[in-house]
Amino acid sequence: MIPSRGGAARLPHLFAALRAQTSPSWEAIVVLDGDIDGSASVVADAARTGLPVSAIVFPENRGRSAALNAGFAQATAAVLIRCDDDLRPKPDYVAAHLAAHAGETVGAVGAVQNVFPETPYARAYGTARDGRFRIDAYAAPAERRWRYWCGNVSVTRETYDLVGDYDEGFRAYGWEDVDWGYRLARRGVPVVLAPELETPHHIAAVTTEMRVKRAFYSGAAKLTFAAKHGEQVLGARQPGQGAWGRLIDRTAARYGLEELLTRARRADAALDRMPRWAAEKRVSWLVEAAALSGELHPEQVMIDV
Repeated sequence: MIPSRGGAARLPHLFAALRAQTSPSWEAIVVLDGDIDGSASVVADAARTGLPVSAIVFPENRGRSAALNAGFAQATAAVLIRCDDDLRPKPDYVAAHLAAHAGETVGAVGAVQNVFPETPYARAYGTARDGRFRIDAYAAPAERRWRYWCGNVSVTRETYDLVGDYDEGFRAYGWEDVDWGYRLARRGVPVVLAPELETPHHIAAVTTEMRVKRAFYSGAAKLTFAAKHGEQVLGARQPGQGAWGRLIDRTAARYGLEELLTRARRADAALDRMPRWAAEKRVSWLVEAAALSGELHPEQVMIDV
C-alpha cells in the first residue's frame, strides 16, 4: 500500500525498484490523496507496462490516514505492507516482509536509511542525526518499539483487522503511524525492528527550514496522541533542565511557526560558514524548539488542501 500526494516525480523511481522484486506474487495499491500533479497518469502508465499496480484517487486532500485506510480496505493479500512513495526498496523487499510473518504474529518495522542531497543541513545535522536515530531504534527495549512504526512496515491482514484503521483525527503531518504502532502493541502484538527490512528513503526534509516545519507539525500532532492515550504513555515533559533546556523552553514560548521558519532560513544560509559543532547546535536548537512550539501553538498548523 502506497500513500502518495504530489508524487509524480517519486513514483517512477519506486516503480523501478518494485519491478526488480524477487518475490513473484504481489500487488501495489497507490492511494493518491488528491492528484495535484498528474500522478494518476504515472500509475496508469506503469500498469500498462505490466506492473501490478492500481490507483485509488481522492478528489481532494483527505490526509495520510484516510489514504492508508482506503488502500488497506481494498487490499486482499494475507500480508499488508506499507511503503511510502519516497522509498527505494531493494530487490528482496517484498520477500523480506513476507518472511517476517512466517512465524509468530508480529508487526514488522524496517528502519529507513535517509538519503540526503548535499545541503548545508545534511552536512551539519541531518546525516549524523539519522545514523544516531537508527542506532537508538535498534537499542530500544521491546516495550517501546512501537514508537518507531513508520512508512516501511507490515502486518498480516488478521492483525490489521484486529487493530483497526489508522485514526483520521491525525489530519496534518505526524503521529498517525506512532498511534497505530501503539495500538498494535496494546493488543499484545510484538513490534520487531528487522535489519533486513532497512530501505533507502529519499527524505523530503533536506533543509533546516523544512525540518523545522515538520518538527512543529509533529509537536502539534503529539497533542492529539496524548489526548487520546494519556500523557503518561509518553511520560510527562519536565521543564527544560540546564542552560540548553531553558533556551529551548524560552524559544518555543516566544516564537511560533513563521518566526522559527525565518530563523531556519537564516541558518541554512550560514551553516557552511560555521564550525561544524556550532552548525549542528544551531539546527538542533531550532528543531527542538519547533517541536515544543508546535505543542504550545497548535492553532498555527495549516491543513494542506
